[in-house]
Amino acid sequence: MLDVKLNPSQRKTAEMAKNIANVKGRSLWADARRRFVQNKAAMVSVFVLGLVILFSFFGGYATEYDNETIDWNVLGSVAKVGQPSIESGHYFGFDDSARDLYSRVVQGSRISLAVGVVGAFIAVLVGTLYGAVAGFVGGRVDSIMMRLVDIFMSIPYMFVLILLLVVFGRSITMIFVGIGLTAWLDMSRIVRGQTLSLKNKEFIEAAMVTGVSTPKIILRHIVPNLLGVVVVYATLLVPQMILTESFISFLGLGVQEPLTSWGALISEGVKTMYYGAYWQLGFPLGFFIVAIFCFFFIGDGLRDALDPKDR
Repeated sequence: MLDVKLNPSQRKTAEMAKNIANVKGRSLWADARRRFVQNKAAMVSVFVLGLVILFSFFGGYATEYDNETIDWNVLGSVAKVGQPSIESGHYFGFDDSARDLYSRVVQGSRISLAVGVVGAFIAVLVGTLYGAVAGFVGGRVDSIMMRLVDIFMSIPYMFVLILLLVVFGRSITMIFVGIGLTAWLDMSRIVRGQTLSLKNKEFIEAAMVTGVSTPKIILRHIVPNLLGVVVVYATLLVPQMILTESFISFLGLGVQEPLTSWGALISEGVKTMYYGAYWQLGFPLGFFIVAIFCFFFIGDGLRDALDPKDR
């Protein structure tokens, strides 16, 4: 191999080229992850929400009491002896029926978070597929599908949810289905707008020219490129689902005894405030507020990370 001598200018250029070649590029998701980690509010919210989730799944192992057993010795005098006590093992005290409030908050956290996550998943799944099909197919199909969305949005979703619970009975499954199927409408409109901007891209046109079928284009090309928008909207949809379930439970149309949720516990706590049992309202309300704020901060952090130009 020839020994080529380089002058200082050429040597400097070669070193710069070598350094550039050694630089590792970052993908869009790597940049988004870096920006999200730098968001202090979002990272604190992730940590706090993680603690709430761990509490909902494993908090029951920290007490010997369950959420159904009634302590007949303190029934009728909860305001005096039902206060929170570490020594007795009733960390959050009793509720008005002399049941351990700590265990009921654990169960309520589990159910409320499950309703929020499952309801948001159903809404995102239905709304994403519906909006992607409407936006990609276009034409008369798009017009008919979106006019149906307009009609459904004109009907108060709370009325539909209450009607479903009254007709088919109060159950966790019906709450999942009712909340999920009434919350996908906004998602479908958002996805349709994003799909209209993607369908004219070169890689979509190339897939169409090569004969790829419409369902495959939607599932393999359209939906993956909408993942950023879908993830951000899903994190903002979860607290909305929790708020809806809590409102329904507050009205007494939510979960049935012996099951409970944050909304049902808050409703029970409001009734006991007149004799000074503030802990019955304070503990479930505290978990409810903390979880809602955490989801909102995480959603804002993801939005800033995935689309920093919208800041």
